[in-house]
Amino acid sequence: MYRRCGFRYEKKLRATGLARIAGIDEAGRGALAGAVVAAAVVLPEKFRHRRLNDSKQLVPELREEIYSELVSNPEVRWTVGIIDSTEIDRINILRASHRAMRLAISALIDPPEHVLIDGLPVIPFPLPQTAIVDGDCISLSIAAASVIAKVTRDQMMRDFCTQFPQYCFGQHKGYGTELHLLRLHEFGPCAIHRRSFEPVAQPLLALEDIAQLRSSPTRRSRRDVGVPVSEA
Repeated sequence: MYRRCGFRYEKKLRATGLARIAGIDEAGRGALAGAVVAAAVVLPEKFRHRRLNDSKQLVPELREEIYSELVSNPEVRWTVGIIDSTEIDRINILRASHRAMRLAISALIDPPEHVLIDGLPVIPFPLPQTAIVDGDCISLSIAAASVIAKVTRDQMMRDFCTQFPQYCFGQHKGYGTELHLLRLHEFGPCAIHRRSFEPVAQPLLALEDIAQLRSSPTRRSRRDVGVPVSEA
């Protein structure tokens, strides 16, 4: 269900005397290839935007347009943190996502006084935080972070498409689509694939996923979003 983002959480925090509040979100956690990217965004108090929402609810053209508006606005403070596929395999995707968030926050020139995080709490974290489930649909600050993280990562994957054209990264951005799984089985993993994720570590599983998708169009395999072998 569509819900318009607002400043409800931000206003409550400002009422307690806090001025700098950052939203933070990540993109690429469920992909089979490429980095995980987190963005931290501090919006001005009077910021307004009628179309800004969770990046997943925006068509690519609108998402790119909003991204350009955000990063070109001198009153919007934003940074990104990036953890590559090698580090994801080494420490697991959950820890990598949290590390990307901490990197993004630490890169802000003026540290925020409080952080709104999409999803569950990030522990440890260097600043006071409020975790909001579906926060990218509720908080404008988190929604802005989701757009910047998503577009930044999409741009990275399009660049990788020129380096590894056989995988068509520009089309699926590294997620477990049927096309990606077919190319992964045909060519094997490349340098940016996450080898700790099952369809990459065990390519035959990718073919099982394709068979399930073709035989049951209404069913969605859990490996479509890249289930890691272990989160330990």
